[in-house]
Amino acid sequence: MGVLMPEKMPPQPFTDAYPNIAAWVTTGYRWIEIGQDDFSRSLIRVLDIGGMIWEGEEDYASVDEALNAADEAIAKWVDKNG
Repeated sequence: MGVLMPEKMPPQPFTDAYPNIAAWVTTGYRWIEIGQDDFSRSLIRVLDIGGMIWEGEEDYASVDEALNAADEAIAKWVDKNG
């Protein structure tokens, strides 16, 4: 059984579109939440073990727009906090 070489790796459409979210959720004790509930009116939230680090708007034109906003927020947070 051979090792997959980078040029033969299957496409990663989510990781390509949202690299910061992909990195965030694959690092221990970090996650995102999508959807509204009784505790939060925002459509999307980014959290870590310490709590919420970013909360989006109530409405977005599309899920893609919400995910892009979260991806950008994660990038800013990582730049500031390491």
